[in-house]
Amino acid sequence: AVHFLGMPESGLALSQAVVYLACAPKSNSLETAYNEAMADAGKTSHFKVPPVIRNAPTKMMAEMGYGKGYRYSHDFDNHYSYQKYFPENMAEKDYYTPSQFGFEKEIKKRLDWWQALKSQQVSENKKRNKK
Repeated sequence: AVHFLGMPESGLALSQAVVYLACAPKSNSLETAYNEAMADAGKTSHFKVPPVIRNAPTKMMAEMGYGKGYRYSHDFDNHYSYQKYFPENMAEKDYYTPSQFGFEKEIKKRLDWWQALKSQQVSENKKRNKK
C-alpha cells in the first residue's frame, strides 16, 4: 500500500485494514482443519492417489487407467459431481467444520448444500448399480 499510495494515504488504508480485521469475527476453524489435514498427509503420504483423479499426459498413462471415469463437475447440474478423492485405504473425512460466527455461517450453508447433493448422487449411483 505504501508503494502505490504513498504517505500519508497508505497509513490511512493500512489503519482501516487493521481496524476491519480487529473487529472481524475470529475463528480457528481453518487452522484446526489445516493442522489435522497436514498430520494425516504426513501419516498417509505413501497411499496411492486414486487413478480417476490422476492426470494422463501420456498414452501409456491413459492405458494404465489414469483419469478414466473422471467426472468433470461443470458438466453436471449445479456444477457438482461427487467423486472419491481419498485413497482406497483411507476413509473419507471432513476436515473443515465452520463455526457459527461471521461468514462461516454462510460457508456452513454451502457445505450443507453440497452434502445434500453428494447424498443425492450417492443414492442415485447405488440405484443405478443395482440394475
